Amino acid sequence: MMLVGPSGCGKTTLISVIAGILDQDSGHCEVLGEDLLNMSNQHKLNFRARNIGFVFQAFNLLPSLNAAENVSIPLIINGIKRAEAERKAISVLEQAGLGARVKALSSELSGGQQQRVAIARALVHSPRLIVCDEPTSSLDHETGHNVMTLLKDVALYKDRTLVIVTHDARIFDFADRIAEMDDGHIIKVKAAR
Repeated sequence: MMLVGPSGCGKTTLISVIAGILDQDSGHCEVLGEDLLNMSNQHKLNFRARNIGFVFQAFNLLPSLNAAENVSIPLIINGIKRAEAERKAISVLEQAGLGARVKALSSELSGGQQQRVAIARALVHSPRLIVCDEPTSSLDHETGHNVMTLLKDVALYKDRTLVIVTHDARIFDFADRIAEMDDGHIIKVKAAR
């Protein structure tokens, strides 16, 4: 599903609530059968680590780590040994077209390469929910198409959900549904073309 609407309408806030990064001010938000608002902070951290992959618009890569190390973080958090985590991270980076850049620091990567590292980090632990904030904003058309193909392939696995916030009309065809937002409300949900 894609969330679309004007800047400032609440798209990023909504996905941050869904991902358990922000608490909602009112109402009820249940994600994968869990009420995030009533979880302890530790339970919420564990839940996110196991179940949610988040692609931040600002990438949030750790500058002192190379691409493979950045991507391996969710695996290490989930108890995978470092060497195995880095092997799996390299495999996902290769799928994202970054096999030659696995040892590069984020400062040595272009904006589009950093974005693909962030996407690989969100996918590496096979989360049930993948939430992306403008995943193609720094990518040219061809790379954006390749990244969306990768995301859609992952989303087609059983028990997977992909929610994307975007202004990029070039990727609307990848959606099964498009939810339009305005002033903090979803005003319309329609099937994609």
